Amino acid sequence: MRASALALALVLPALAGCGKAEKPAPPVRLSVDAPSDMALLHEDSVEVHGVVAPAAAHVSVEGKDVAVNGGRFSARVELSPGTNLIDVVAGADHGARPGMVALRVRRQVTVAVPNLIGFTPSDAKDALAGVGLEADIQEAGGLIELLLPEDARVCQTDPAAGKPVDPGSTVHVLAAKRC
Repeated sequence: MRASALALALVLPALAGCGKAEKPAPPVRLSVDAPSDMALLHEDSVEVHGVVAPAAAHVSVEGKDVAVNGGRFSARVELSPGTNLIDVVAGADHGARPGMVALRVRRQVTVAVPNLIGFTPSDAKDALAGVGLEADIQEAGGLIELLLPEDARVCQTDPAAGKPVDPGSTVHVLAAKRC
């Protein structure tokens, strides 16, 4: 009976360890400080920076490896006009789950109001639509305007020609037969 008790004493600790899974490594923590998700930008590039833990993790921004110093990283990303999706991925060598962040930033490109002086109202409207702007045409009225045989022409715009505005903006156009 002593032999069976000794055998049991040796087997029980071994059985107690069976079925225990090794504790997984904690996931990589990743946070992006800038830019914020859904940021509206006018520049053609943006600096993406943030923090990763463990500090020895590797980080890629848009698929390109970036340097990590003391758990901080930074990378410049070129932007196309419109909405851009920026992917940031951080991983570690010890089998931890990677950290991932996807940011959406919108690059809004401004357009210059074209010089419309002398255009017909119809041509001015078409020229504005061609650069992504709306037209609010105001034709000067009055008895003398009605009696003149020529077509109305653009006398001025607000905003003025050359001023940068956001696409979709409305340009107020004043047209008259005599400016």
